[in-house]
Amino acid sequence: MAAGDEYVGVDLSFGMLRAFLRSVDHGGSPPPRLVCADGRALPFPHATFDAVMMMQVFGGMSTWPAVLSEARRVLRPSGALVLGRTLIPQDGIDAILKRRLASMLSDLGFDQGRNFRGDVEQALASTARSAECVLPVSWQVARTASQFLERHQTGARFSALPQSIKEDVLRRLTAWAVTTIGSLDAAHSERHSFELKVYRFDWGDTG
Repeated sequence: MAAGDEYVGVDLSFGMLRAFLRSVDHGGSPPPRLVCADGRALPFPHATFDAVMMMQVFGGMSTWPAVLSEARRVLRPSGALVLGRTLIPQDGIDAILKRRLASMLSDLGFDQGRNFRGDVEQALASTARSAECVLPVSWQVARTASQFLERHQTGARFSALPQSIKEDVLRRLTAWAVTTIGSLDAAHSERHSFELKVYRFDWGDTG
């Protein structure tokens, strides 16, 4: 908004839209236009936007082909489709505990779902005229094992598990973290980055 560009925010969740509206600084300008809609059926005409930015959208989304098709439909031929995500170090606290948690759940027969981001990027790369990767910002953060354990108790996929499974897995993950990492409250400095992948397409190619 600081650049004065007009944009529209879309999310399927009213709660996420409300949270965004509370957090954004309007700077005296009118509030942004927010639309509650399904990414598979966007309520916009063809070739409406100069850029479609999809931040932290893809991961466990099995319906990604329909979402990607809609994004391409509402993008102007000269526009850019941008994927954004946070990159964390693979040897950091969050990454280590995430892998261990996934392994524990897999051993119990609970598949936490496939990550489809690679499929999305491959599909875009195969049709794009150009692709560019940009890291506009990096920052240092302090992470603790206790923060990870607390966050994942309310995670969408984890919350859907039976209560007995959640309690058992968290107990065992906590014990593993103490043995492997040490104090759950010890802060570990990690460098995080935000990655943007920018795709542009040939005129007349709608994917």
